[in-house]
Amino acid sequence: MTTVADGGYRERILGLLGDRNPLEALEANSKRVETVARRLGDAGLSRSYGPGKWTGKQILAHLADAEVGIGFRVRQILSEDNHRIQPWDEGSWARRYDNVQVESALGSYRALREWNLALFRGLSPGDLDREAVHPERGPEKLGTVIRLLAGHDLNHLAQLERL
Repeated sequence: MTTVADGGYRERILGLLGDRNPLEALEANSKRVETVARRLGDAGLSRSYGPGKWTGKQILAHLADAEVGIGFRVRQILSEDNHRIQPWDEGSWARRYDNVQVESALGSYRALREWNLALFRGLSPGDLDREAVHPERGPEKLGTVIRLLAGHDLNHLAQLERL
């Protein structure tokens, strides 16, 4: 999800998901994100989980943006043969996260997640086998893209829980 070289990203993120069902994880993860965010409140979400790292609010904004980006990516893979995935530089996107409104970020994340899950639940095995090329990670099946999204949640949930 960044424009830097992969460096084992796919394996690390997929490892967080393990053999769990990605659709079940995506649904559970969004509920967990909201629960953790509500527990932390504005003050807790204003903290960073480490020196030079994002705040909780910035993580929430990033999760909402990831739903936009991955949702679009999935739709492109479904509609275009031989699709070449366009990565995005999450650091550049994050430069706009200075004044994140928690309710706006959470609401966007929840709505987009539900919209994406509605699409994902209707995909056939053939759809999940559709392949696109990620410029840093090489060929990726649509099913892998969805699994990566679920693992991506878990990565950022761990960061939120450190707060």
